[in-house]
Amino acid sequence: MPADVVIAAELRELIPEHALRHLSVRWLPADSEIPSGDFVALIPLLSRRIGPGELDGLPRLKIIANCAVGVDNIDLPAAARHGVIVTNTPDVLTEATADLTWALILAVARRLKEGQALLAGGKWTGWHPTQLLGLELGGCTLGIVGAGRIGQAVARRAVGFDMSILYTARSTKKELERATGAARADLRLVLEQSDIITLHLPSTPQTRGILGREQLAQLKEGALLINTARGDLVHESALVEALESGRLGGAGLDVFPEEPSVPAALVNHPRVVAVPHIGSATTATRRAMAELAVRNVQAVLDGEAPLTAVVDGIPGGL
Repeated sequence: MPADVVIAAELRELIPEHALRHLSVRWLPADSEIPSGDFVALIPLLSRRIGPGELDGLPRLKIIANCAVGVDNIDLPAAARHGVIVTNTPDVLTEATADLTWALILAVARRLKEGQALLAGGKWTGWHPTQLLGLELGGCTLGIVGAGRIGQAVARRAVGFDMSILYTARSTKKELERATGAARADLRLVLEQSDIITLHLPSTPQTRGILGREQLAQLKEGALLINTARGDLVHESALVEALESGRLGGAGLDVFPEEPSVPAALVNHPRVVAVPHIGSATTATRRAMAELAVRNVQAVLDGEAPLTAVVDGIPGGL
């Protein structure tokens, strides 16, 4: 008899029918509560909060296969108490997210938002030698905060721009250093010496708010900040202050602390390029994420080890 699973309805177009042939699926619309019952697996999106209340209503649940790299939407201690395995979807979205990071770096460095606004507002009067002067990347230092899979993919792309690279990590990444010339440093040194800082950390109690007023004050004057990881890594009010004061030269943001709510002060700021959490938004990547989540479910239901388990509350993949 097919196993009963609950899957976010938004994934329906991304999962091929043959991948679900051994499962009895209940598609869950975004505006509906998680149903109670004898469901054995749940495939949610990052926007779906799952805590003790939801878990209490699912006594036979064996696995939550989050269709995301992050798992900050899930109460991991509660899942552990209920004996529920939690998995994520690392690696398959590495290249797409690294590409989006570079799209933001280039857009902010070359002031594309301001240029587009100049044209759209009918205010462009023609070429001028000092108009919208931006940052030339060659010779600049890129600071990567969190050199996991995505951070390292971002670093590899920096080589083509002839940039120096600093990174933070719990351990030295020897292969990364050999391939890119990157050097490991502590956070303060990365902030002080980098022309562009890009964040690639998971959201954990240790990383939330890692960039507050004190850290932003350590930036080089006019440095750029890119965040395609998690919105709560940065204190939003401090970010706005740093932009207004000129300490921060610009920001490229794909993630925000209270999604989908985004402060108008950021969206409308001329030196901020803000996009709606589209780091992994390519057809190939989103399909790969959904299929990996299903494969994790099938493995656990078959009595096998999950492919990408979240271990000790720490998701792999960033």
